Amino acid sequence: MQQTLPVIDISPLTSGDDQAFAHVADEISSACALSGFFYVRGHTIPGEVITTLRQTSRAFFAQSDAEKREIAINQHNRGYLGPGEARMRGAARTDMKEVFFWGRDLPADDPDVVAGIPLCGPNEWPQNPPGFRDHVLTYAEAVGETGDLLLQAFAVSLGAERKFFTTRYERPMLRGQLIHYPALPEDAPEDQFGVAPHSDFGCITLLLQETAGLEVLAKNDEWIAAPPLPGTLVINIGDLLERWSNNRLPSTRHRVRNTSRDGRYSIAMFYDPSPRAVVDPRDLGAADATEFPPVEAAEYVLGRNKGAFAHYDPAIKEPA
Repeated sequence: MQQTLPVIDISPLTSGDDQAFAHVADEISSACALSGFFYVRGHTIPGEVITTLRQTSRAFFAQSDAEKREIAINQHNRGYLGPGEARMRGAARTDMKEVFFWGRDLPADDPDVVAGIPLCGPNEWPQNPPGFRDHVLTYAEAVGETGDLLLQAFAVSLGAERKFFTTRYERPMLRGQLIHYPALPEDAPEDQFGVAPHSDFGCITLLLQETAGLEVLAKNDEWIAAPPLPGTLVINIGDLLERWSNNRLPSTRHRVRNTSRDGRYSIAMFYDPSPRAVVDPRDLGAADATEFPPVEAAEYVLGRNKGAFAHYDPAIKEPA
């Protein structure tokens, strides 16, 4: 498979030049129409922040299973998810991966936590490696800034005001995953994946990867390789933004199959609206008769989580 996903320089989004901004928005619109996936370069995430979190991620996953399970994933979808505990909708097998999940870092007395809003709660931070919490949150803050710029470009590409998403992202669900995909056994069946074919649940995903393995389903139903490119993030549209745009921005199926002899490590950030924000395509010009009824952001994501993760539904695990 050849790498055919577009690479877009997003540095003009911070230039103050409206014409340059509009040009990048057009590039993003064209890329989304092609595949729903594209690379970005020219982001402002510091290289040392990326390097530090990559090292921290590897150190976390190198710990024993018992150490990692001290922060076992909870009903707010925060903490450690072990191998065999995730299965995408329609997949025959559980995913071959382990994940540390986190979200907006909320104290126990936060109003959304007290009100029991889905996916709102304190994070589960491990004791080791040292500095883990600070390294994760520093990276997340930088990614959030890039996410804000991309949302402005998406708004312009949809013919909306540049700040359309701002009020819907006053308390964003910036959900993150540190992911380790072990190398597949040489005799692994064809339907064994690091993560099986699926579409993402939220609005936009910002993925940092180190190792090949990501594949995207093109419109001709062929799988396109999306290997890591130095200095870039992979961006893709999730289901919520597909709904919001009334299908103008497609949420594309993708998968990971780690065929290297080494583990694959990646850092996925899902930049989603405030938990109670209403995703309604009519706000972006769709006719009243849309196939997508309004949904609250957190309720929708929680519903998708419940169909994928064993801490919500133990039947998702394969029999021992």
